[in-house]
Amino acid sequence: MLRGIRGATTVERNEELEITQATEELLREMIKANDVKASDVAFVLISATDDLTAAFPAKALRNIEGWTYVPVMCMREIPVPHSLPRCIRVMMTVNTTKRQEEIRHIYLRESVQLRPDLSLTGKEKL
Repeated sequence: MLRGIRGATTVERNEELEITQATEELLREMIKANDVKASDVAFVLISATDDLTAAFPAKALRNIEGWTYVPVMCMREIPVPHSLPRCIRVMMTVNTTKRQEEIRHIYLRESVQLRPDLSLTGKEKL
């Protein structure tokens, strides 16, 4: 079954290192919480708000061993007035036998406010 795993995080500054580190932290949490293997991933979509221009967040995926061939794409988040600033969102599409309610969506830092009903990290939900 094909399932989507959602995740989001925020950064304090529009700096390359901060963007890639925060994105890598988020991706690793999503992978760990859902026991994801790179070979089971169809693709990963990563969006960033308009105020993040210093780096492609998708670059972070290349820091994770074994994920070289996973298709990944960055895009702009819709610039809705009063939306959460400096936010990076991830949609990881995976083949899994898990039921929808077993998927652990990860929201870190200020992104917790996006989905308070799903905002516990993988460690707290497991």
